[in-house]
Amino acid sequence: MKLLKSFESLCLFILTFCLLAGCGDSGGSDQPDLGTVTGVVTMDGQPLSNVMVSFTPENGRPSIARTDEAGNYELGYLAETKGAVIGKHTVSITTPQENPTPPGQVYKDPIPAKYNSKTTLTADVKAGANTFDFQLESK
Repeated sequence: MKLLKSFESLCLFILTFCLLAGCGDSGGSDQPDLGTVTGVVTMDGQPLSNVMVSFTPENGRPSIARTDEAGNYELGYLAETKGAVIGKHTVSITTPQENPTPPGQVYKDPIPAKYNSKTTLTADVKAGANTFDFQLESK
C-alpha cells in the first residue's frame, strides 16, 4: 500500500512538472526577424539633424529614428529593440513639427515631398547589419 502511495505521488509530481514546463516562457518571441539599420541623412551635401527617418515594411510595424547633429540614425523597432523588419520598405524623411500650425495655415516641411508625403525612397532590409545613407536634394 505504501509503495502504491509513493508511485501515485511520483506520477502526480511528473505530471505537474510536465504541465508547468509547458507554461513557461520558451524564449521564443512574437517579434519578427529584424535587421539592424543605420545610416546618414544629408541634404545638398550637409547633414540633416533632428529629422525623423521612418522605414515602413509592406507588412508589419514601421521602424523609426531621429538623426543626430551629424545626420546619423539607427532605427528602433520597439522602445528597447533596435532594427527593422526584414524585407522591402518605403522610406520617408520628415522634419518634426515643433509648434502647432496656426489656424488657416498649412505646415510645409522644409524637406521636399518626394522624400516624405510623396516619397520615392525605398530600402530592402536584410538579416544582419544594413547601412542606408540618403543624400537628399532641396530642389
